[in-house]
This record gives sequence, C-alpha cells and structure tokens, in this order.
Amino acid sequence: MDIVIFVVSMAALIYGADFIIEQSEKIALHFNISSFIIGATLVALGTSLPEMAVSITASMRGSGDMAVANVIGSTIFNISLVLGAVFLIGKKIAPHRDLFAKDSAWSLFPILVFILMGIDGQLSRLDGFLFLILMVAYLIFLIQSDQMEDIDEEPKEKFGWGKTILLLCIGFIFVIGGANSAIASASNIAQDFGVSQWVIGLFLVAFGTSLPELTVSIKAALSNNADMAIGAIIGSNVANFTMVLGLSAIVDPLKVDLSTNFFDITAALIVSVMLVFITANKLYNKSAGIVLLTVLALVVSHSF
Repeated sequence: MDIVIFVVSMAALIYGADFIIEQSEKIALHFNISSFIIGATLVALGTSLPEMAVSITASMRGSGDMAVANVIGSTIFNISLVLGAVFLIGKKIAPHRDLFAKDSAWSLFPILVFILMGIDGQLSRLDGFLFLILMVAYLIFLIQSDQMEDIDEEPKEKFGWGKTILLLCIGFIFVIGGANSAIASASNIAQDFGVSQWVIGLFLVAFGTSLPELTVSIKAALSNNADMAIGAIIGSNVANFTMVLGLSAIVDPLKVDLSTNFFDITAALIVSVMLVFITANKLYNKSAGIVLLTVLALVVSHSF
C-alpha cells in the first residue's frame, strides 16, 4: 500500500509543478518580472513550505536536531541532486541573469551566518529574528535588482487573476501534499527494510522535503526556463536557512552541535561553494551535473 501511495504522491508532485510553472510564468509576463525573480520568491517560498512545516513541528516537539538536520540535508539535496538533475536533463541551460555577480553570494552567505551563530551551541530567538531580517534583505535585493533588468517578453494570452491564483493554490497543494505523503510512505517502506531512524531523518526527510524543488526545477529546465529553475534553488536555500530556521528558533531555541554534525555541515558548505564556482565560470552543463551528483553519492555513502 505504501508503494501505491508513494507513486500517487509523485504524480501529484509532477502535476502540481506543471500548474506552478505555467502560472508563475504568466505572472512574470503580466508584470514584466523576470523568471528568475518569480523562481527565487514565489516558487522558492512555496516549495520551502514542507521544510518549514517539518522543522517548526520538530522545534515545537523539542526535536531541534531534526529541524537543523532537515535544513542542512535539504541544502545538500537542493544543490547536488536538484541542480545536478537540472544540468543533466535540461536541453539548454543558459540563464539570462548574471547569477555570479548578483546571486551567488546569497547561496553561500546564509550557511556562513548559520555556522557563526552556532558556535555558541544554539540558535537563540534573537538569532531567529536576525535570520528573518536577512530574508527581508534578500527580498529587497531581488526587487531592486529586477528593476535594473530589461525584460522584453510580452504577454502571450489574456491574464486573469482568479484563474491564476486558483491554479497556483492547486499546484502548491498538490506539490506540498504530494511531498508529505511521499515522505510518510517512503519512511514506512524504509522501516520495512530495516533502515535506521537516523538515516530516515537525515536523508529521507530532507530528500522528501526537497522533492518540490526537484520537480519544479526540472519542469522549468525542460521548458527552457533556466532562470526560474536556478532561481528556485537559490531562493529555496535562502528561505530554508532564514525563514525555516529563523521561525523554528523563535518557536524554541535550537541546539546546534557543530562538532558532532561537522561532516554534514561541511558537505552543505562545500556544495554551496560549488554553486558559486559554477555560476562564476558559467558551467551550466552535463559535466557539472555529473560532478554534483557524484558529490551527493559520496556524502550518502560516507553517512551510510
């Protein structure tokens, strides 16, 4: 039964991603907003809701380690798996936006702030508020940078707010609901095969909450919308550290053990640096995708 639920959940993710991509592009065209900005804000925040739900719930139940591990694991999966898959599957990855000059620092800065905040062994409520302020700064930066870009696309069809909002809501419900169902069913499958709860929490939950980013980004890449695909990944990582950890820490201060979790945190830092390197050298190709997926395989094999 769990296998059937998992398959249905994946189908819901795919159909939900279709709705999100299509309607997000219509919003971008209607308001003359770049696809990257839509991906880094609307799509990224929407696909980060599973991480937010899992981490805040874990924080409320006193399981701070789960909240932190979910964000660290999601960062690893978002960059190594999602971006790697985008590079391998996408027909032509050629972002219009200069990602290195404008956005690469935002893929690295939040995790550096997290490490600095975690030196004292916890993320306090003050740290949580500072994270939220960082998210606001990111949104302001995106708005200002978008105003400086020339968008020469024209609306291709009549735009209607009612239909767009309805389909966006349906898309997010399918994506988020599908992700949650996939997590639950996959956890049951893993337990049936005798996989430990630690492995399930660190990898399966993080992988499950990254499914929306994976599905949406691949759909965008297949539609030759590289800006939205990469924007969703960068924006989601920023949202995971700032909003997810920020709100979780405000609900209940989170314990952070940098030494015990050294390997996982270092892995998240390394893939973030790799993203900066890729954007700096415009390595948007299959070779970069293979390298990212190889790093993910090394991380998984080491942990197992």
